[in-house]
Amino acid sequence: MRSTQGFTLMELLIVVAVIGILAAIAVPGYNDYVTRSKIAEATSALSDGRVKMEQFFQDNRTYAGGPVPTATTYFTYARSNDTATTYTLTATGQGSMAAYTYTINQNNEKRTTAAPSARSQAMPNTL
Repeated sequence: MRSTQGFTLMELLIVVAVIGILAAIAVPGYNDYVTRSKIAEATSALSDGRVKMEQFFQDNRTYAGGPVPTATTYFTYARSNDTATTYTLTATGQGSMAAYTYTINQNNEKRTTAAPSARSQAMPNTL
């Protein structure tokens, strides 16, 4: 009797096919998960920036010249519409998040002013 060791080519091809199918399902889901975590960075910084603007207003009775959140890895922040009674904080994506822009103003109105069209169906407005 002859003893065989190892795997046949057919068994290896089946394993490779199964791994390929699992990867095809898992990788897009993982990429969406990573993108959502990056979006949370922007929305959190905008909310924190709004609190700081309100504190600035309490101290100075004006929003003009208030603080701007510090740039993060995937977003830059800016203040616009800056008067004594109004402001708008904007988070603009950079790099892999370049298609995303979020804003918040003194009335706590939150907006997504730009988002990738291909993902807009799969990624709801998280702000």
